[in-house]
Amino acid sequence: MKAMKKSLMMRGMVLLHYGITVLLFVSCWWLFYRHIAAGAVFGAVNISVYAFYAVSLLMLSRIYSAYRVGLLHVGDLFYGQVLSNLISLGLTYLLACALARRLINPLAGFGCAAVQALFSAAWTVSANRLYFTLHKPKRTVVIYRNENDLRKLEEIRFFGERWSVERKVQWPEDNVHDLPYGKEKIGGVAFEGIQKLMRIMEDYEAVFVSGVSATLRNGIVKYCVEKNKACYFVPHTGDVIISGAEHIRSFSVPICRARRSKPAPEYLLVKRAMDILLSLLAIIVTSPFMAIAALAIWSYDHGPVLYKQVRLTKDGRTFEILKLRSMIVDAEKGGARLAGEHDDRITPVGRIIRAIRFDELPQLFNILKGDMSIVGPRPERPEIAEQYRQELPAFDLRLQVKAGLTGYAQIYGRYNTEPQDKLKMDLMYINHASLAEDIKLIFATVRVLFMRESTSGVADGKTTASAVEKEKSA
Repeated sequence: MKAMKKSLMMRGMVLLHYGITVLLFVSCWWLFYRHIAAGAVFGAVNISVYAFYAVSLLMLSRIYSAYRVGLLHVGDLFYGQVLSNLISLGLTYLLACALARRLINPLAGFGCAAVQALFSAAWTVSANRLYFTLHKPKRTVVIYRNENDLRKLEEIRFFGERWSVERKVQWPEDNVHDLPYGKEKIGGVAFEGIQKLMRIMEDYEAVFVSGVSATLRNGIVKYCVEKNKACYFVPHTGDVIISGAEHIRSFSVPICRARRSKPAPEYLLVKRAMDILLSLLAIIVTSPFMAIAALAIWSYDHGPVLYKQVRLTKDGRTFEILKLRSMIVDAEKGGARLAGEHDDRITPVGRIIRAIRFDELPQLFNILKGDMSIVGPRPERPEIAEQYRQELPAFDLRLQVKAGLTGYAQIYGRYNTEPQDKLKMDLMYINHASLAEDIKLIFATVRVLFMRESTSGVADGKTTASAVEKEKSA
């Protein structure tokens, strides 16, 4: 009952923010733009505009996780709210111009956005305080296989208000037994070890699991669900593949089918049409910026402006990707390697265009040509992919679909994310690829454009983002 009351209070806070934000827009529209509709405040045209803004704001708030109080930091919440509101106002402005058949003065809209941003700042701080007043940090235990698996969870330290990690348990690799439920034979090292693990978990409210065998992990999850404990785990590659399996209803027992990605022809046709249209529009809009960046590159060292590099796309086909050159000429004469955090090959101009992603703009021509798509797994270089393949044979599963400019791994991962984690995130997209998912990821890309951590290079001295260990899959 207490949990339900807490949930309702936080939902009430969300509804309060959403309602007041929409009300501020409605007030702005009625005070400054009602002449466009030339009708009553609740006339058909006005209601259509209100509805368009409200629906856009709701959808974008979900995409940008604007209301994930407790899971995101205050700054991230505020950023998501402001970004979703600005895009919603921008789309509504375009609708208003279409209704008026002319460009209208956006000044009042800017004022409305400023007032909404101030309200969002106050709300975010208040909602965050309320959440952590209602929810105390959960006493947490971390169960892991080796040090690299523990490092995958290192960001948990940034969420001390949510999880209080009081114990870390390294589980031996040779003990892969499921948790006992009274049916296993009593006695033996494995049984006693599992019993000890269960006793450890009894004292905690949340359990994090990383790297242990799927058999043991499944037992931990079942135990946590039975005991009403929160369980968080890093999935194996096999888990992600299985998550995309299709339930076959032809049998009287549960049967699931997992297979290679086979998108519907209608989806591929619409996706290609969207690629052509959006890449053409983007080329037109960004051409002045590409020209300025190209001039700056040439002025610095009089070297070539564009840089061509062989990359992999669907089914292992190779193509030449286009990028604005951000490194010195002949930067890879010593061999292929990813850019490091303090890479001296990057020019001063290159650091700027990499930070604002302008070096990626020429890839719009690759999309227009059909080598790439707007949304898809990031294309890897054959040499780097081969190194990854030595440690992770399943890495080629990313090549089930056409490579993309943006995608799940590009948005939610980082440049230096380990290959096995990139593979998992790309498979999450491949498993659920759809037009709606593509549009969602395109909008989500805007959120990470100016986040520096998403462009961080690999550690100095490393040629790839790979860790030394192999993943222990199910």
